[in-house]
Amino acid sequence: MTTVPNEINAAAVKNSPTEKVTPMMQQYLRIKAEHPTMLVFYRMGDFYELFHEDAEKAARLLGITLTARGSQGGQPIKMCGVPFHSLEGYLAKLVKIGESCAICEQIGDPATSKGPVERKVVRVVTPGTLTDADLLPEKAERPLLAMCLISQRKVVTAGLAWLSLASGALKLMEFSGDSHTVNTRMLQELERIAPAEILRGDNADLFEETTICHVNRVPDWHFDVVSGHKALLDQLGVATLTGFGADGLGAAFGAAGALLRYAQSTQGRGLQHVRSLTTETENEFIGLDAATRRNLELTETIRGQESPTLFSLLDHCRTAMGSRLLRYWLHHAQRAQTVARARHEAIGALAASDVTGALSATLAQVPDIERITTRIALLSARPRDLASLRDGLQQLPALRHGMQRSLTGGEDSLLAQTCAALSTPSECLDLLVRAVAPEPAAMVRDGGVFARGFDAELDELRALSENAGQFLVDLETRERARTGIANLRVEYNKVHGFYIEVTHGQTTKVPDDYRRRQTLKNAERYITPELKAFEDKALSAQDRALAREKLLYDQLLADLAPHIGTLQTISQALARLDALTALTQHALRHNWCAPQLVAEPCINIAEGRHPVVENQIERFIANDCRFVNERRLLLITGPNMGGKSTFMRQVALITLLAYVGSYVPATSAVIGPIDRIFTRIGATDDLAGGRSTFMVEMTEAAAILNGATEHSLVLMDEVGRGTSTFDGLALAWAIARHLIDTSRSFSLFATHYFELTQLPESHPTAANVHLSAVEHKDSIVFLHAVQDGPASQSYGLQVAQLAGVPQPVIRAARKHLARLEAQALDATPQLDLFAAPVVDADDEVVTPAPAAENPAVQTLLDALDALDPDALSPREALERLYEIKRLAQPALA
Repeated sequence: MTTVPNEINAAAVKNSPTEKVTPMMQQYLRIKAEHPTMLVFYRMGDFYELFHEDAEKAARLLGITLTARGSQGGQPIKMCGVPFHSLEGYLAKLVKIGESCAICEQIGDPATSKGPVERKVVRVVTPGTLTDADLLPEKAERPLLAMCLISQRKVVTAGLAWLSLASGALKLMEFSGDSHTVNTRMLQELERIAPAEILRGDNADLFEETTICHVNRVPDWHFDVVSGHKALLDQLGVATLTGFGADGLGAAFGAAGALLRYAQSTQGRGLQHVRSLTTETENEFIGLDAATRRNLELTETIRGQESPTLFSLLDHCRTAMGSRLLRYWLHHAQRAQTVARARHEAIGALAASDVTGALSATLAQVPDIERITTRIALLSARPRDLASLRDGLQQLPALRHGMQRSLTGGEDSLLAQTCAALSTPSECLDLLVRAVAPEPAAMVRDGGVFARGFDAELDELRALSENAGQFLVDLETRERARTGIANLRVEYNKVHGFYIEVTHGQTTKVPDDYRRRQTLKNAERYITPELKAFEDKALSAQDRALAREKLLYDQLLADLAPHIGTLQTISQALARLDALTALTQHALRHNWCAPQLVAEPCINIAEGRHPVVENQIERFIANDCRFVNERRLLLITGPNMGGKSTFMRQVALITLLAYVGSYVPATSAVIGPIDRIFTRIGATDDLAGGRSTFMVEMTEAAAILNGATEHSLVLMDEVGRGTSTFDGLALAWAIARHLIDTSRSFSLFATHYFELTQLPESHPTAANVHLSAVEHKDSIVFLHAVQDGPASQSYGLQVAQLAGVPQPVIRAARKHLARLEAQALDATPQLDLFAAPVVDADDEVVTPAPAAENPAVQTLLDALDALDPDALSPREALERLYEIKRLAQPALA
């Protein structure tokens, strides 16, 4: 975090008798002292300036020039600046790397100010409180999250509150347990919510090592539960939170109070667009931990790229609202089958009515109404936002008309509810049509925002300014005739106002009533009493017109405030329609089918395909996956590169897509209840966290074994390969047994330990399948087809040869493999490195003698067992040590 250096401490400067600081710098130092952890952008004319440490840091991060002006304490005052009109680009760069910025504007009138113009911070920009279109990612949310931790005895209660300021969506969650359980759960929730900024108390040291984004510490008293509950009631304008399902919460109220206080302080005003509250529960969504989200590449590839991913594949949305909702659905598939079934029905109706093309074309003309509504609520909407909103609302009748052919599911169907929510807000639209010009200026300060006829006073002031053009033409014609100067010109610029320009060769013809205004190299500029009078009138009218537009614009935003709730409802319906239309188009284009969700536990997929991979290759081999009756675990064997991981991932993605509400890439899919999806795929390490590849593997395996239930889908790939052969085999066998007997999850278990293929003989709920391949001479052809039974071999040497391993190495490996296969593997037991061998007289290694056969050893062990080190004084401990040494001598003899 940024710290305030001693030389800019406002109090120290004020109290120092030797320090002389200009009034302007005194003002800056006072403002900086109020925002010590932020970069203060201090408005001076057409630039935002930064000083001292802020200037050094900003110059380094933004790549702008660092200069100095004046001095303080004998040191030059370092400074840098950015033009006011390009501020947003610089803010975007700073916020992206986690910096927070305070924007300090001139609020006083320079013409009437005595001393420095009055300034104050009007906006604070932090990673989690963005609303500007230029700063936000178009297709993702950037929520602000607050966490409140309450510990009672050994039980920790964690309360989470998070707010997407750009949409107004406020959500709460609360869970309890011991510190380890809460820590694990917190990690999973942070991964799911993906906040841009976290608020936590000064003394909340739990989870210090788990933060995944920018963290702000705020005073602990901000998290007071009673104050938080009252803040929620006031924000939502209700007397009770019962209707929001928030009864019985405590820590979550504390988090919400801190969250709302922080969000309001950054915006400098209330949050009138935050009008609803959602309380999420542990069992609402299908559980996906961080490893699963990463391995399934939902919205980001394993390498951190945005494509090819499941989201990039499905995102045919024509609005940013639809894209954001689709992303949310992929990460928040609900366990309730009714939600997914309603979306399946909607997709089916859209596909049958063949309206997706027309709907998509109309949706392309709709702006981001959700975020425009937020900016209206925060009084930061620009004129072109309002023009876009007007044009977008005018598309609603066409969308409702286009949906009529699809409304076959009754009034309660998802499409019918969506269509009803798209009713045109006549009063709001009428106001926008009357008020906003067809093509308004970008900023209110430029004028030209309001349509003609909206305000009579503004029209009159504009007429005075606009008639200036004709007046100047008439004046120029008259003056040319009066003076006989053929090239005389009457013109205007912002610096010198109106003037008559005459070249030097014609100045002798200038009348007496001309007064010189400016001398140029080749011409003289003059003003006349008539022109001066018109100038005063025209410029005054122009200034008054701009002031009038500013007043009218503020009033327009205030008049739109009552429609914020309606606009939010419309934006949600538009996003839902857009996402459903995109899923329908993809399903039709790629021959996806409607999955069947049933109450019985099963996963029965016929000719399933990997949704992303099938688009990346020319010909994809479809495969079945059948978990039916009592079949619970598939042991998958086959060669590397044979398609085991692809098969496993496609089963998980098809299952997830079915609960998202999408059609799926298969001929048919019948899927029962699913509560969580786990994956243990790939080899990665966490060197920064001090974890080896094998440790990461075992950590992920532990999470699966501790969390999987009979309704979970588990993907485990090559468990145990990070340690010795027999250790790995033993672990893989034990893990598979636990999944079969204890967890009873739907498990896809890929392995190269062929010894495990014997498990189905003793466990009928397990079955062997393999990915087939054909060997031809020294090469291999992968068939990528899943077949019953175990694989005959791993084809490791053939894959190594395909990878380009030198031929001498391949030949040496073949010879050594032949020797190993000729030996009896069971005749070479694994050695225990920590057992000290006993050597007899013939130098043969034998097993150490059991303690029971050596009385001296047993006496020593009994003495050690009787010791209680915590109860001994230092002197007694020394005496016991001598005694043990005495007993050890005969034991070691």
